[in-house]
Amino acid sequence: MSFHRIRRAASIPALLTALLLALPAHATSLLRDADMEYALRQMAAPVLGAAGLNPDRVKVLVVNDSSLNAFVVSNDAIFIHYGLINRLGSAAMLQGIIAHEAAHIANGHIARRMGNMANARTIAGLGLALAVAAAASGSSQAAGGIALGTASSAQRAFLGHTRAEEASADQSGVRYMKSAGASPDGLLETLKIFQGQEALSAGRQDPYLRSHPLSRDRVRAVQGYVASYGTLPADPAAEYWFARLKGKLTAYTRAPSWTLRRLGDSGYKDVALLREAVAQHRNSRTRNALSAIDRAIAARPKDPFLQDQKGQILLETRNFSAAVNAYGRGAQMAPNNPLILSGYGRALLANGQVQKALPVLEKSRRQDFRDGSMLRDLATAYAKTGQTGMAALVTAERYALSGRFKDAGIHAKRATGLLATGSGPWQRAQDVLIASQRAAKRK
Repeated sequence: MSFHRIRRAASIPALLTALLLALPAHATSLLRDADMEYALRQMAAPVLGAAGLNPDRVKVLVVNDSSLNAFVVSNDAIFIHYGLINRLGSAAMLQGIIAHEAAHIANGHIARRMGNMANARTIAGLGLALAVAAAASGSSQAAGGIALGTASSAQRAFLGHTRAEEASADQSGVRYMKSAGASPDGLLETLKIFQGQEALSAGRQDPYLRSHPLSRDRVRAVQGYVASYGTLPADPAAEYWFARLKGKLTAYTRAPSWTLRRLGDSGYKDVALLREAVAQHRNSRTRNALSAIDRAIAARPKDPFLQDQKGQILLETRNFSAAVNAYGRGAQMAPNNPLILSGYGRALLANGQVQKALPVLEKSRRQDFRDGSMLRDLATAYAKTGQTGMAALVTAERYALSGRFKDAGIHAKRATGLLATGSGPWQRAQDVLIASQRAAKRK
């Protein structure tokens, strides 16, 4: 699957939250990629488990923003700005961020806020949890969005934590890290990035500091927690996946020339080759990109995410048959990864293999219905096979997830007239219709 960016979009639950809190509907975008999300899961899973959270339910997602921030808006997702990841120097520092945000969930800070929100039940539209504000828009360049405005006192009140909550999350986070085998000093090192900013005016502070108040007392307290729990040696597996995450992230968010000059800083040969492939592809040097990714695959032949990257390069350079083969190999290795399946289905569709693409895309949707480009491809596949009711339903869901509720309602109404009354798809169309009607009433 492509490493997606989006400019403006909104998930259904996030947009409803924006409506509920009177927040501006300016979306913050997400960056989604199978390789990147797997790396995040490898680092997050032990920490989330130590916090008593299910790693299969709590996603760690990357926000397309170069500023330094991380936040939670519900019990199902942790959001981290790519600018913060790029600033971190180790897996333990990233795990410290995850542990701290997980503590806000585990300690009930988010649940209390949600419980106090007026008419919070309206957020349940389409049966989505507010947390998964990572719903994707329908553009081929889109992956998901969060409709939380950028300049609102209501937003600051919703996202901001009290000093008591921060102290509680720090102490719990350090404990989670120690239990997970991650060195607790990672959290302390991350906090040191923000030291000194509390003296700046609010407009000059990083967003993280505005929602997570920092003080000398807080830093001293964390130092005490770390001294009490002790430090641990770096985890080689976590450090590898951190290098891979940061390597790919910088390859896509920095200029290709910057990446190519720093391949020697990658830490691992296969990570350097992956970064080289991305940079060369972004420079439209397809032969060089394929050469680099093939050498990475030779070093890690059982890695499905390298096949996914090769498939992306081939698909975006219109070599559809070869893209099908690459994505197909990735899907064989990771048969339940929704983003790889989405890329595979897209390649099959582009190659004219519609009947084969349809079940692949449906399987991807069942695993993760928030990928808007997958929904677009799935609707196309249904339309090309004559299943107009299903095509209308999936189109309605895609529009709803991108915040286009009026268009969603039109297609949902059409779907209800074409689908068998009472069936599962018919009920899905009814859910979209209800969500669109609620959105219309709030305008």
